[in-house]
Amino acid sequence: MSAYTQATGIAEALRDWRERQRVSQLELALRAGTTQRYVSFIERGRSLPGRGMVVRLAEALDVPLRERNALLLAAGYAPAYPQRALDDPELDPIRAALERILEGHLPYPAVITDIGGDLVSANLAFEALVGGVAPGLLEPPANLARLLLHPDGLATRILNLDEWGRHVLDAMRRKQQRNPGADLDALLEELEPLVPRRPREPSPRHLGFAVPLQLSSPDGALELLTTLTHFATTVDVTISELTLEAFIPGDAATAAHFTSASG
Repeated sequence: MSAYTQATGIAEALRDWRERQRVSQLELALRAGTTQRYVSFIERGRSLPGRGMVVRLAEALDVPLRERNALLLAAGYAPAYPQRALDDPELDPIRAALERILEGHLPYPAVITDIGGDLVSANLAFEALVGGVAPGLLEPPANLARLLLHPDGLATRILNLDEWGRHVLDAMRRKQQRNPGADLDALLEELEPLVPRRPREPSPRHLGFAVPLQLSSPDGALELLTTLTHFATTVDVTISELTLEAFIPGDAATAAHFTSASG
């Protein structure tokens, strides 16, 4: 790869990320400890930054690790962040810790998903929650959004599918924008027609501070809130792309339902 090709590649990639994050050249320069003039030279292909500067600029833009490696490759450098398979023995302590977290969240559902939203692991409460869905939706790689929004999944049990489903799709679009490698376009195209139009007004049924997942059950309506946890300090691509999604009860009746089910 010639120096011109390297300079051109990093110029386009850096400018794309900066504009995507809506950060000015001056702000990026201040974050990365350099000058606006130097950032401008890089983006115009007039300067080829060193490997350390590429990493600093990527960190300043909060670029995901997979895409940081892509920036380094565009500049002609080797990737800096390893990407191990999740079953790599070196990741045994991480996997064990994640399983303990899932188990510790019982009696409420919790799952771990990868960058595309596919299930990596789930606790027994989540497995019970999706019991009865079409078997094909549970075949690996089972996708969480598809499980929730597909009519053969939980969609027919979701009482506020219009409002809550739109939140799911919006979150997927934001994830796709931030993580081009997630490749969520096909999934979004599949799920979009399955979700009713966004309501014009917020539902009076929401909790005031969050939109719950409202499900029908033999015990009546259930309300679950979701919390997302990401592993921000990791330097491994695979671990950095995992998400822990935990469901917590939005009211006492829902808490009692899951507590009773676990007994």
